[in-house]
Amino acid sequence: MTVENTAARKPRRSSKRVSAAKKPTSAEPQLVQLLTPEGERVEHPDYDHFVADLGPDELRGLYRDMVLTRRFDAEATALQRQGELGLWASLLGQEAAQIGSGRALRDDDYVFPTYREHGVAWCRGVDPTNLLGMFRGVNHGGWDPNSNNFHLYTIVIGSQTLHATGYAMGVAKDGADSAVIAYFGDGASSQGDVAESFTFSAVYNAPVVFFCQNNQWAISEPTERQTRVPLYQRAQGFGFPGVRVDGNDVLACLAVTRSALERARRGEGPTLVEAFTYRMGAHTTSDDPTRYRHDDERVAWEAKDPILRLRKYLAAQGLADEAFFTELDAESDALAKRVREAVRAMPDPDDMAMFDNVYADGHALVDEERAQFAAYQASFADAPQEGK
Repeated sequence: MTVENTAARKPRRSSKRVSAAKKPTSAEPQLVQLLTPEGERVEHPDYDHFVADLGPDELRGLYRDMVLTRRFDAEATALQRQGELGLWASLLGQEAAQIGSGRALRDDDYVFPTYREHGVAWCRGVDPTNLLGMFRGVNHGGWDPNSNNFHLYTIVIGSQTLHATGYAMGVAKDGADSAVIAYFGDGASSQGDVAESFTFSAVYNAPVVFFCQNNQWAISEPTERQTRVPLYQRAQGFGFPGVRVDGNDVLACLAVTRSALERARRGEGPTLVEAFTYRMGAHTTSDDPTRYRHDDERVAWEAKDPILRLRKYLAAQGLADEAFFTELDAESDALAKRVREAVRAMPDPDDMAMFDNVYADGHALVDEERAQFAAYQASFADAPQEGK
């Protein structure tokens, strides 16, 4: 059973979390940070120059990206609760990891996401309403991957890392000056697909960045039940570097990802980036995190909120005034309204379309099933209505 496929298993209620086996002692993980939770800028000798070009407009832009992404995510969650979506995977708390890494990409880079990279999709210019069609059940994705170099969402845990590795190997053979980035979570890091991706990318020196958003929980399994060492250290065993970055620090995520992408473009192979962050909400809207984690843990991470820390920095440096924040609030509300109206206006798919293109030349069994389903649907139209 995959670590992220444990929703059906009911975790035990307990006053404290069950501890994993005692970990071997190791050096304290190195965390790259450029902006503290208090909104103070700190220097880092290896990564400062990767954000040296950021002016006031770019900094305000990063803040705007995170605020609008969070507002869109909140609206999608509300739509699911109202029955407009079948499911939703929230990114609440992971905005800095996604916006920082997403803004590090060039237009010719290619992205392979999971099903939670709404912030990266925003950075790639994918219309937010297109993300919701699959969760409403009216399409299989809603956008052309090649129009934005942003692949369709991948539901199967970890398989997109294989897709990314294969694509990156092709990029290298073509001699293209571009890189590939694959997103996955801490739970997916336990998948064999991810290990195979690490092996192939290292051996073939593929220009790929593996971006792991370690949000501490694979549904109800904490990271301590999945690994005996910090996730970024796993890269060492495959022969390429790994780095842990403060996943709630948008500047650090931008800098570290830029560094890893440049390394890939220089032909130096893959990098594993572990964005150390926290999933503030549920795994998906079908999950109840109160059954397996405690409020004090969430409260501690709320103090590290990625949006709040950048707002503190902007205000302290005089880079944004109250008018900017007020206008952004209005823009957020307008985005939510547009998303809400677009979802409710989505046409239902043709009931019979699921039988199309199953086989290139048709199939007798599919034809039989199509006829049976058509008759079943027609039976509702012929049935007498209540009260008549």
